[in-house]
Amino acid sequence: MVPPRARRPEPPRLAKPVDEVPDGSLAALRREAAGCRRCPLWRDATRTVFGAGPGRARLMLVGEQPGNEEDLAGKPFVGPAGRLLRELLAEAGIDPLQVYLTNTVKHFKFRMRGKRRLHSRANAAEQAACRPWLAAELDRLRPAAVALGAMAAHTLFGNRFGLLRERGRWQVPGPETHALATWHPSAILRMRGPDREAARAQLLSDLRTAAAGLDRGFARPSP
Repeated sequence: MVPPRARRPEPPRLAKPVDEVPDGSLAALRREAAGCRRCPLWRDATRTVFGAGPGRARLMLVGEQPGNEEDLAGKPFVGPAGRLLRELLAEAGIDPLQVYLTNTVKHFKFRMRGKRRLHSRANAAEQAACRPWLAAELDRLRPAAVALGAMAAHTLFGNRFGLLRERGRWQVPGPETHALATWHPSAILRMRGPDREAARAQLLSDLRTAAAGLDRGFARPSP
């Protein structure tokens, strides 16, 4: 008798549903996203900045959108915020090379000031256009997730989620899916004095909470 095929667990959910989640491996998704025309941001950006990291990573960090250095390099979190993030991951006992890094929005949105390209926040339509890619990344990895910043937190948990009020607390946005939200490192870099030190300590504490969650089995191996 042939044993029944194991039922694949239901994929993680975003706060706002996605009509269709792209299929395929992470490599296939990355190739497909390189030609994404779902919103106008591709016209001015250098390239799509898709997620990067091990295909079986147990922890996914979700930022907001690429910055200037990420747009030029084609990889997430390679600028000052990424350097701070990797420093804190190491302090929290998490190997940065074993983490999958991605963003809610995959193209750099900016405005010009002289010759400088300054970050500009993606609007609701642009964020919605990118949600299928994030949904696909979550579906492929089935990780525990950390949302960095309000945009990522609202994408995972909904617009009523209050980052200052609820940061560092585990949420269950989908069946057997655990995620929490915390500061985006770029927000910390914009702070000064005691506020910066306090926010840095909070981000470190939240990353330690994420590490403890992995020890408790809050992530599954990818199917």
